[in-house]
Amino acid sequence: MQKPQEIVLAEPRGFCAGVDRAIEIVERALQKFGRPIYVRHEIVHNTYVVNDLKNKGAIFIEELDDVPAGATLVFSAHGVSKAVQREAEARGFQIFDATCPLVTKVHVEVAKLAKEGYEFIMIGHKGHPEVEGTMGQLSEGIHLVEDLEDVVTVAPGQTERLAVVTQTTLSVDDAAAITAAVRARFPSIREPKQQDICYATQNRQDAVKLLSGQVDLVIVVGSPTSSNSNRLRELAARLGTPAYMIDSADELKHEWFDGIARVGLTAGASAPEVLVKDVIHRIKELGATSVRKMDGVEETLKFPLPKGLKIDAATGLEIEVRKAPETGR
Repeated sequence: MQKPQEIVLAEPRGFCAGVDRAIEIVERALQKFGRPIYVRHEIVHNTYVVNDLKNKGAIFIEELDDVPAGATLVFSAHGVSKAVQREAEARGFQIFDATCPLVTKVHVEVAKLAKEGYEFIMIGHKGHPEVEGTMGQLSEGIHLVEDLEDVVTVAPGQTERLAVVTQTTLSVDDAAAITAAVRARFPSIREPKQQDICYATQNRQDAVKLLSGQVDLVIVVGSPTSSNSNRLRELAARLGTPAYMIDSADELKHEWFDGIARVGLTAGASAPEVLVKDVIHRIKELGATSVRKMDGVEETLKFPLPKGLKIDAATGLEIEVRKAPETGR
């Protein structure tokens, strides 16, 4: 039986700027204030990352009742609702907001247009923390659609001022199809100047489109809760290439590789490169003799840290701590 000969690495893959920033916020808060640091929801959707931060002293919670008075609290990269933000401020926690700036951009747009009388159609997955955070920017007037069927039945209170926003980690193709259906039903709907799906999601999906045609099997490194990782596996399968998503190399199954010559390997935006290296090592044990990296987009974007965790370049000292997030953050 043929065993894998070559591993082809998608480019780009793995951590994006928003994930890098979120993890660094928790690590710097731990260094500066000591353990424990409380984090509302998983900082990013990756088991390895969450367990690593737990070992360093982070405590992940869902309810603010579980955070003691005077504690330091970090909001996850997915963002939070206005209600959660107000409650955290009222309780006097020292707050650092690790919401991805690209998610914050959507929040700011929702708040701005709501003041102008707009209602919203949000394309996203029910129950995902990013969707809950974005919809929670308003007390009413924002309506979730998950698929084409929902577009038929959604019932906004008015259609004269209607805008569409999107979860940032969706399938680019699926979101485009649903947006087209929304536009067909509500021809005057306002769309964002730039699409809400983030650059990293787009780049990783584009890379998988290129990768799938060159390999016999695609492996996606990512946790089950990671939306963008799930979309990568679905995309490869839709393009006709067998695809599996794994949380770690331990989940690889020998039978997947029977009759496979080339294995494509990628990772979701919340999956660290150390896991990719573990998978490469395991596939080499199965017989692969070479690793080739595809050409792809080089990502250089880096997001700034919140005040209180920044380091002054001149002195090497950290800048003053802020007690609560700025308005709209």
